[in-house]
Amino acid sequence: MKNDISFRLWGQNALFTDPVTKIGGEKCSYQVPTYEAIKGVLKSIYWKPTIIWHIDRLRVIKPVKTQSKGMKPLSWNGGNSLAIYTFLQEVEYQVEAHFEWNEFRPELKNDRIDGKHFNVARRMLEKGGRQDIFLGTRDCQGYVEPCTFGEGLGAYDQIEEMAFGLMFHSFGYPDETGSKELQARFWVAKMRKGIIEFPSFNSDNLIKRSVRPMNAKVFDINQNLLPVEKEEEAI
Repeated sequence: MKNDISFRLWGQNALFTDPVTKIGGEKCSYQVPTYEAIKGVLKSIYWKPTIIWHIDRLRVIKPVKTQSKGMKPLSWNGGNSLAIYTFLQEVEYQVEAHFEWNEFRPELKNDRIDGKHFNVARRMLEKGGRQDIFLGTRDCQGYVEPCTFGEGLGAYDQIEEMAFGLMFHSFGYPDETGSKELQARFWVAKMRKGIIEFPSFNSDNLIKRSVRPMNAKVFDINQNLLPVEKEEEAI
């Protein structure tokens, strides 16, 4: 089954928020994207509950630069407050990813059509995504286009290894894990010669913490999804 894509991801600004910095109402970006952020990009390119996207590798093309900006986020008590957000500036990445069938969605078994989802995902990538692309937050517009992973020069190709410490990895939702809880996952991130190889979301190398109870949404292929013919017409 053909199920892998590679694409270039870039934008003027990015904010992959370190959760620790949210406590005071101000935000500071990680130096590199999180697994969850890239998964969000893939879902904006193309997503169906029938599939689960897996991010395999990310390559950092441009050097890491930051810029602090004064912001006026909404306050819980109404009005706006003042805060300093630290963004990444002029980012560019190459991403290699693939999808697998969501085995926790037996009701969508008839939608597991070999070639269908890959071809739609490829066409949506060529068009720049099915939905708007964001780099960590809606404040940061992103752009995508197909590419060959590893082509061109990267800013960190000659750096043997860079460590980023403990980072947020992703959320574990019930419809992708089979459990009735929302999980938060963390990992010790490293980049070798400009490339970050992400562990799979079910890897034993991840630190997992329960956030709260949660049930998976139930889909009906006859009610929630268009037939293949009508779906192709809609695209």
